[in-house]
Order: sequence, then structure tokens, then C-alpha cells
Amino acid sequence: MASSASLLSLALCSLLLFQVCSAQFETGRVWGSSRSQRKSQQQNECQFRRINAQEPDRRITSEAGITEIWDENDDQFRCAGVAAIRHTIEQRGLLLPAYSNAPKLIYVDQGRGYHSAAIPGCPETYQSEQESESRDPRQGSRDQHQKIRKIRQGDIIAIPAGVADWFYNDGQSPLVLVQIMDTSNFANQLDQNFRKFFLAGNPQREIQGQRSEKGRGGGGGQEQRSGNIFQAFDEQFLAEAFNIDTDLARRIKNENDNRGIIVRVEEQLEFLSPEFSEEERRQSSQGGGRTGRWSANGIEETFCTAKLRHNINDPSRADIFNPRAGRLTTVNSFNLPILRYIQLSAQKGFLYRNAIMTPHWNMNAHSINYITRGSGQIQIVNENGESVFDGQVQEGQIITAPQNFAVIKRAGSDGLEWISFKTNDNAKINQIAGRASTIRAIPQDVLANAFAISREEAQRIKFNRREIGIFSPETRSRGRRD
Repeated sequence: MASSASLLSLALCSLLLFQVCSAQFETGRVWGSSRSQRKSQQQNECQFRRINAQEPDRRITSEAGITEIWDENDDQFRCAGVAAIRHTIEQRGLLLPAYSNAPKLIYVDQGRGYHSAAIPGCPETYQSEQESESRDPRQGSRDQHQKIRKIRQGDIIAIPAGVADWFYNDGQSPLVLVQIMDTSNFANQLDQNFRKFFLAGNPQREIQGQRSEKGRGGGGGQEQRSGNIFQAFDEQFLAEAFNIDTDLARRIKNENDNRGIIVRVEEQLEFLSPEFSEEERRQSSQGGGRTGRWSANGIEETFCTAKLRHNINDPSRADIFNPRAGRLTTVNSFNLPILRYIQLSAQKGFLYRNAIMTPHWNMNAHSINYITRGSGQIQIVNENGESVFDGQVQEGQIITAPQNFAVIKRAGSDGLEWISFKTNDNAKINQIAGRASTIRAIPQDVLANAFAISREEAQRIKFNRREIGIFSPETRSRGRRD
């Protein structure tokens, strides 16, 4: 009997693991096919001859900050199927809770603060030390809520579509957030306009997407308000839903609130936020969580406990480092697993003065590059060998490199730093020059005949640059094999 019970238990466990793995496989296959269908709708948007480095097109002022939005009708954003937004939150500024119709990837360009995402169906795991036995809310001001995360410069934050989140600046300097919303993602079942659904406040209508393809109408010179999601609900319905009086139900509509989407907190915001233990700090500095590796079997990390943040500025996490040229650091679904579900990733680049990033192409993603510091020159070439961009870029601009277009970057006299948002959770580049490049993989005779050059010249092309990924500006090495 004991043997039979053991066999039965083993069979049940095997069946459970098979179901989990099958579910993961099927989900990934469905997500992949959905993304392909969504992206196929964008193919005609990538037929252009010129790309321009862009600065924000419209600026929206709130009580405690500024929101800037890039022109969604620009060819590069239509091609990539994304929208770009920058929030500058002043000290004690609160970016109101809202959710979107598309997943977003956020880079903390400056400052520090707090962030929280309200994951649906997950418990409020942050609770006051003592719970009142009385259910009367007047018995004190104890609170409970979902996890709140400290954020700082260099953090990448991933938010799935439909998940409400908020930010608060508790620092002494502005908190600057640059975000990309992937409106072509499978999770967006609406049109290609990004849409922000606010749970509070009385937001300006200009905050919403304004792609002109479908002609959403509107207009007028005066400022218009779009309202939060409660404004059109009947007050009696709201009162019954929250078990509150109708006066309070009317007030949460914020109909006469002119503070905008970033409001000032008069006194320091209070919420539950435990301090890191020494062990947690050590784990965080080593990449966060257990072993820093992830196995996609659906058991190690549940949606409620998913890690949403990863710091990409930490030099110790660099994937490529050249002490004479700079470094490259990647955040993808291997070190931030939630990215697998939103199909986005990021790469941070630091180039020292006059250094070069190898010419390359993005194999499986568009690359939306936001210049965070310094200046430099970027060249982008299409499939016909034509230049679609050859110019200077500077801090605060965005330039998109479409999938498979060849790209090269050179830093200026002050260096060049950028964050690349990629439309694939495991984006890959194919290097053209240097070690580990496509040219290195091709035999010398093939290169000599392809370029109509001598074998000696082909050898120099293959072996003169011995660095990987990022190149120092020093005199070229003389072609001996390493």
C-alpha cells in the first residue's frame, strides 16, 4: 500500500509539473503570435527615408511638476509602435495613481523617491504593527497596502498594461522619469493611441494620446479636462460600492480640481515602508532575489511577488566594460523576469570622450534611444544603403533605430550616455566590427572576394579592432591576430 501511495503521489506531481510547463509554453506561444500580429499592423509605418532626433512636442504643467510628451505622429514612433513621455516631479510631488492600455518601461533619469504598483488580486502585505480588533475606522489611523518600493537614479521599472501605479518624490531634487509605452503590444486591444486612466484628480486632456490616423476629434484653444474614472459614475452607485456617503462620493470625482496629474503633498507622505536589512542590501547589490537567475516554470516567482525594478546604472552589473571606452549594461527577461510578460527590455550605454560603439544592427527589436547625458554623433543606414540619420544628438532627445537598420555611435568631447528601450524582452544586437562580430566570423577569402580587396586588406578588416562592443578612440592597432 505504501508503495502504491508513493507511485500515486509521484504520478500526481509529474502531472502537475507537466500542466505548469505546458501552460507556460502555450502562454508564451500565444503571446509571441499575438505580438507578431500586432507588429504586422505596423509594417507600413516603417517606410521612411529620414529620421530626426526629437525633443518633446507638448508640455503639460501641473501643481508640482511637468509632463512632456513626444509627438506620437512622428515616423519613428509610429514605426516602433511606442509613445514616449517624461515626468519631472518636484519635491513632495505625487504623480497620481493611473493605469494604461499598454505596458510601459520607465527609467529613473534623476532623483529618488517611492513607487508602488497595485497588482490586481494581490493582498495588502504591508500592515500596521497592531491591528485594531474593532472594525470602526475611527479607532485610529492604522493602514495596510501593497508593497512600496524605493527608487533611485538608474532604476528600470516595468509595469504591465492595466496595472495602476504612482510615484512620490521624497528627495531634495526633481525626480525625472522617462517612459516608453508599447502601444503595439499584444496587451493593448484598443487603437494605437496610448490612454491614461486616472483614479484621482482632474487631468488635462492633452495627457492622452493624439495619434491622428483615426481622427479622435476634439480641439479648441482652451485647456480641457478629461476627468478621472469616477467622474461619469452615478454618485449613489459610488456611495454603495465604497459604503460611503454621497457627499464623499461626489468629492472623489475631483471635478473642480485644477492641480493636474502631479500634485503637491503639503506634509510628508506617510505610508509603511520597511528599511532594508544588511542581508537584503547585500542581495540587492548582487542583483536582487535568491540566486539572480530565473527558471520560467511559474513556481519561483508569482505575479504578486514579482520584482518590478532593476538598477541599470550600477557599474558592477556591466555586460561589456572597456576601461578606455566605456560600458554597456542590459536589463532583459533573464535578470528582470517580469519583462518576459510585457515583451520589453533596456540597455544603458556609457561612452567616454570620443569613444565608439561598434557598428551593429538590432536583430529582433526596435531601439528607442533617449540621450541622458552628453552629446555625440549617430548614423543610421537602411536596407538600401541610404542614410536615414547622420547628425548630432544631445541630452533630452530621442532617436529610434528601427529593427535591422545599421547603427554606429560616437561620443563627443563630454562623453555620451543613453538608455535604449527595446521592443523585445530579450533583444539582441549583431556587431559588425571588432571581436565577436559578423565580420570576424567570415573567412578572409570570402571577405576579399566580396569587397574586391586583397587577402592582406581583408585580414586588417577582420583583426585590426580587437575590442568587443565599445571601442577606444586611440590609434588603430596593426593587424596581427590575437
